[in-house]
Amino acid sequence: MATIFKTRQGHWRAQVRRKGKYVSNTFRLKTQAHEWVRDIEHLIDIGGEPKRQSGRRAQTVGALVDLHLEDLKEVGRAIRRSKMAVMEALKRDLGTVRIDRLDRARLIQYGKQRAAEGAGPVTLAVDLSYLRTVLTHAAAVHGVHVDTESIRLARTALARLGLVGRSHERDRRPTEDEIDALLGYFDNKTNMIIPMGRIVRFAIATAMRQEEVCKIEWSDVDLSKRVVTIRNRKDPRNKEGNHQKVPLLNLTGIDAWQLLLEQKVLTGGIGRCFPYHSKSVGTAFRRARKHLGIEDLRFHDLRHEATSRLFEAGLSIERVALVTGHKDWKMLRRYTHLKPEDLHKEQTKPQPSETEFLAELASR
Repeated sequence: MATIFKTRQGHWRAQVRRKGKYVSNTFRLKTQAHEWVRDIEHLIDIGGEPKRQSGRRAQTVGALVDLHLEDLKEVGRAIRRSKMAVMEALKRDLGTVRIDRLDRARLIQYGKQRAAEGAGPVTLAVDLSYLRTVLTHAAAVHGVHVDTESIRLARTALARLGLVGRSHERDRRPTEDEIDALLGYFDNKTNMIIPMGRIVRFAIATAMRQEEVCKIEWSDVDLSKRVVTIRNRKDPRNKEGNHQKVPLLNLTGIDAWQLLLEQKVLTGGIGRCFPYHSKSVGTAFRRARKHLGIEDLRFHDLRHEATSRLFEAGLSIERVALVTGHKDWKMLRRYTHLKPEDLHKEQTKPQPSETEFLAELASR
């Protein structure tokens, strides 16, 4: 049972009594109190032990980061490698800064420092976003008085300086000559342990990411139905349990099902289909690209190539999404490569040329 009431000082006092446990906290905003109650009740329900006023002792940014990570661990929410790297960077650069001194000017200074070190606009935007998450968590869960408005103002200032921004959509697509050169290079490298030629072909056939190709288990492959299950597929809204069944098609000029049959002969159908580290695959790809003199091509561009080929094969956006795993169909529109003039091709009735039209007009 939870109780929330307003104190004489104008703050909001939240008390939780649940399963024999009692914990309370005070917040400036009623919404923060409600969020804290939900988190505490969930923590108790899963068997966790609620902390009492633990945030009151946190006086630095580093302490709040540790508190945030500790709370996530306690409720069983695993921290992924990329987020952990950002958290460690925040502790390194801002860890000793006191919370009451983390104002707009200090954050702008931090942004300029990160930019001077080589951090791009997208990286810095992510840093500030995670910092805001840490501060908001401290306020909502532990009642720590923090100033999140300074982050918004600093972000605005850094954006106007060009130091914070969104990522640009990459539309690099390998040419047929580049693909032929890569496949020829890999097929002729008989001393290579990793079957890069087959991996590149499989990536183009399935639109799978580099890490996805390397983590597929044979137990997740149904060769009779020609379907493979990708577990915990990348999804910004759902980090865990996002399993997706992907059809093994032959619509991009390469038969994904046949490639897996060939790979099964090599691996014996045990363990992973492509039992190689994804970083090793990336290194081999970059070496080949450098040797062949191919500029600005990444392994991930093969996913772009595969998606584009699926559209060229005539699949609709919703059917392509079943292969690529895109939840937001708007993200797929850039792969269609449609131009305004292409819509004229959809007309069933032949259209006259300018000369023909003017001649017909003059004869009227």
